[in-house]
Amino acid sequence: MVIRLMEKRSGEGPQFMKTIREDVRNVAIIAHVDHGKTTLVDQLLRQSGVFRENQEVAERVMDSNDLERERGITILSKNTAISYKGVKINVVDTPGHADFGGEVERVLKMVDGVILVVDAFEGAMPQTKFVLRKALEMDLAVMVCINKIDRPDARVDGVVDEVLDLFIELNASEDQLDCPFIYASAKGGYAVRDPQEEPKDMYPLLDTILEYMPAPQGDPEAPTQMLISTIDYNEYVGRIGVGKVENGTLKVNQDVVIVNAHDESKKLKVKVSRLYEFDGLGKVEVESVGVGDIVAVSGIAELHIGDTLCAPEAPEAIPFQKISEPTIAMQFMVNDSPFAGQEGKFVTSRHLRDRLYRELNTDVSLRVEDTETTECFKVSGRGELHLSILIENMRREGYEFAVSKAEVLYKEDEKGHLLEPVERVFIDVDEEFSGNVIQKLSQRKGELIGMSPNGTGSTRLEFLIPARGLIGYRGEFLTDTKGTGVMNTSFECYGPFKGEISYRKQGSLIAFETGESITYGLFNAQERGTLFIGPGEKVYAGMVIGENGKGVDIEVNVCKKKQLTNTRASGSDDALHLVPPKTMSLEQALEFIDTDELLEITPKHLRIRKKILDASTRKKMAHSKKN
Repeated sequence: MVIRLMEKRSGEGPQFMKTIREDVRNVAIIAHVDHGKTTLVDQLLRQSGVFRENQEVAERVMDSNDLERERGITILSKNTAISYKGVKINVVDTPGHADFGGEVERVLKMVDGVILVVDAFEGAMPQTKFVLRKALEMDLAVMVCINKIDRPDARVDGVVDEVLDLFIELNASEDQLDCPFIYASAKGGYAVRDPQEEPKDMYPLLDTILEYMPAPQGDPEAPTQMLISTIDYNEYVGRIGVGKVENGTLKVNQDVVIVNAHDESKKLKVKVSRLYEFDGLGKVEVESVGVGDIVAVSGIAELHIGDTLCAPEAPEAIPFQKISEPTIAMQFMVNDSPFAGQEGKFVTSRHLRDRLYRELNTDVSLRVEDTETTECFKVSGRGELHLSILIENMRREGYEFAVSKAEVLYKEDEKGHLLEPVERVFIDVDEEFSGNVIQKLSQRKGELIGMSPNGTGSTRLEFLIPARGLIGYRGEFLTDTKGTGVMNTSFECYGPFKGEISYRKQGSLIAFETGESITYGLFNAQERGTLFIGPGEKVYAGMVIGENGKGVDIEVNVCKKKQLTNTRASGSDDALHLVPPKTMSLEQALEFIDTDELLEITPKHLRIRKKILDASTRKKMAHSKKN
């Protein structure tokens, strides 16, 4: 361990010497979604000797969650460690999607610097601005990595200018503006300090980290202080708190006190049972850790994000980054459909409540509230993707429940005026589709504030739009742009309520009775619209089995069988041809449902249904609303 003495701390009481840990660097990798953070970490792990030469390793090895692998996005921040030239580099891989911004905000507390990864073609994007602003506000050292320089359409010089403009826009200090730029291809496995250099390996990036990133510093003789920035969970050892030791040392079997800067009443005496350091992709059990180490602590059931572990004689909490508030909410409720309990392992309100409140232990951006009924819970998050990931995880774990359409969370100003969340939307789309996109977003109360050519025949559109105007739009957007459009959003502010928005122009095709869908019934029903089901599927009265383009709800009998007669006519017994049903993903189903509908979620099926299943009761309710 290399320690350099610094100035003495003045004041009453014992004198402590501040030191710098030259043998440690703590860095986070931040970027917009899909700019190559996780692939970059992959290459650093490979080239620093973490894996054996003959070891088979999956791509994006840091994305260990099944959903992360399937969707190609990082959802949870991950810790790893690399040894290079006698220095331990702790690396935190963070999510790039705006819905998981809470993950980024809290892990920045663990590090002394960040590597900002920017795509060599796309340049500075909305989430690039969000994560960079957070890093600059916390006065962290920043180095920039222009990634994907091997792309045929790379525009390296233009992207460097964009990034520098972004630094100036965010009021970066002179030291931060003087940051180093590295040019890399994570996929190709190389990095260079100058784009004209001959590329070899990733070592120039690692060398720049050692040269430029500040080493952690603190008082090794001071009372223990460690901030918990993230929580992991393991079935065998329970809750695992991850954070950085700010001062003092932490040892196994040491008595500590848990305090929290946002909860002055919290003061729990506990004992540290196990300590782990990160090594490559795994954890290594250790007996003690010191200043600047990023470590995991297990065996403390009461540990939460934002807590500080302190020495009992000096219980002083470390201030914790305030996490941005949720902007969108859904109702999670017990499934009460005719098919309830047939497929799920966990179906009761107690199961649902326990699972939702357990999620709060690891997700700081989530809010769960009890409602007037014990069967329903209000769950708030940062966006539709944020909540859909929770729903999909619960579904895979065997939970069965129903959810309502997403709704935004409103606020009131001092004068009692209604305020709603407003999003800034950036859209890259081919010129031929731009008119359609502008028209659709204008109908959803969007305001076009910027339009510029983006090269290669595409246009970049910039909108300010109420968050509720984007609910249910992504699927429509992909259809309108034939899958070529790219849409990115970031939370802008709370603004004045802009009036009612019509969410959906299509009506629903509703099953008339409970039974099994028959080809004959489906053949007659498909004339009314697009079906979501095929023959041989169980349906119940009030279940939505298709969409109707006319904008009205229509009841259809898909269980109807053909009447048998003794008469035979030429052609009457020809095979009935069904149009293949429209199969919807979880996100598409969440976008499709209207305010009077629910999405029934089981481990095997997604079923859209009316909140009120009985047709006559539904009509009476609709009639009473009109009057």
